[in-house]
Amino acid sequence: MKANTDHWMGLPKNLLWGYIAIFLFMTGDGFELAFLSKYIVEIGFSPAQATFAFTVYGLCAALAAWASGVIAEVITPQKAMKIGFLMWVVFHVLFMIFGLTQKNYYFILLFYGIRGLAYPLFLYSFIVVIVHNVREELVGSACGWFWAAYSLGIGVIGSYLPSLIIVHIGELNVLWFSLVWVCAGGMLAMVSLKNIKTSTHLLDLSTREKFSEMSRAVTLLVSNKNIALASVVRIINTLSLYGFAIIMPLLFVGDLGFTMPDWLQIWAIFFFSTIVFNVFWGIMSQKWGMLRLIRWYGCIGCAVFSLSFYYLPVYFGDNFWIAALGATLLGASTAAFVPMTALFPALEPEHKGAAISVCNLSAGLSNFFAPAIATLLLPFVGVKGVVFAYSALYILAFLLTLYIQFTQKEFGPMTRSTARSVS
Repeated sequence: MKANTDHWMGLPKNLLWGYIAIFLFMTGDGFELAFLSKYIVEIGFSPAQATFAFTVYGLCAALAAWASGVIAEVITPQKAMKIGFLMWVVFHVLFMIFGLTQKNYYFILLFYGIRGLAYPLFLYSFIVVIVHNVREELVGSACGWFWAAYSLGIGVIGSYLPSLIIVHIGELNVLWFSLVWVCAGGMLAMVSLKNIKTSTHLLDLSTREKFSEMSRAVTLLVSNKNIALASVVRIINTLSLYGFAIIMPLLFVGDLGFTMPDWLQIWAIFFFSTIVFNVFWGIMSQKWGMLRLIRWYGCIGCAVFSLSFYYLPVYFGDNFWIAALGATLLGASTAAFVPMTALFPALEPEHKGAAISVCNLSAGLSNFFAPAIATLLLPFVGVKGVVFAYSALYILAFLLTLYIQFTQKEFGPMTRSTARSVS
């Protein structure tokens, strides 16, 4: 049963400190995103080895993301977030000491990969808190604020702050500094969410029943066609986000003459754009319909603006503001996928935790497939070919949304037959 939640523009006030905790944690987690691949190359490894490290990380993140929704319901979201927080700290330290400092590629893969299991447990368990404490018709806007906090952390501060200090203290010290932010977010979450109530009906299940409920996160992909289609769309959703962070520094800094601080600030602008539009699209999804928003502003928008993010700096050269325009447009269209988080539990209302797990699995698989596609294609078609591959997949996502059947509260039917009439 949902709590009577006071809110401001869809932001649940009783969860405010939880949102701040997500922001702090993801700021620390995002410090490395826009420069680590290039740094791994600089310490002696090939671009393919660098992208493969991100691929391993993404695969581990996908596994943890898949399990996080149901784990959060089985052991409580607070415990799941605590486990994720502690794992991140431990394996980040091991990754720094034995991987990067020693320039040991096998330890880089091992500890960075295991660390990839940590952040999804912390991040996505908070979605379970939202779903159980916010009225269904407000979940879309509450998730918009969730992704705004995520983007402000991992993208804006997580990219902009390193751009200011990286030339002064170096990459390794920036990565050590990330621990401060992660610890602040983790400890704040432990304190602020301690007394927040969530559904407890799964806590009383037997061990066998708990494993059965966890397996539902896989079986839903077979038993619910709409969940399966939405899963593929969610995977495609953030291909440009995770992929461009890896391949674009090679273009911007390597070929076009931008400095590393310039690139980090451009990437921060991308995320700042997603913050504004995460909130905007979350609110608008209640009025325009989630699928309509995802289909036209998300899928088609990303297909077009992924190409413009590449071509604008290629055509105009190292012009910061032109590149920033491309980043802003891509960020706005990426944010249009924000209703996906609310769509999954709405498609499977009897098993919301399992539905959230499928959504999280899809998000994690996006973290895996984005660098995997880059790893496979980069040696043959270069950065340009990878960008075109991402754009084509957004067109595929557009087509898949036409076959998702969904009726949204306070909006009306959105099925294959009616989608065309309202789109």
